[in-house]
Amino acid sequence: MENMIAVLVIVILVGSAAAYLIKAKRSGVKCVGCPAGGNCSSKNKKKKRN
Repeated sequence: MENMIAVLVIVILVGSAAAYLIKAKRSGVKCVGCPAGGNCSSKNKKKKRN
């Protein structure tokens, strides 16, 4: 019974994390998990080539 509870908790956590990521990407967040509401720092961005 303890195994079923542990599996259920893990499934709920993974499901809610996936739902959060999908919702964030659909709402236009450029960087999920970054501080300040999804604003990424410029040091990790790749420069565009012309």
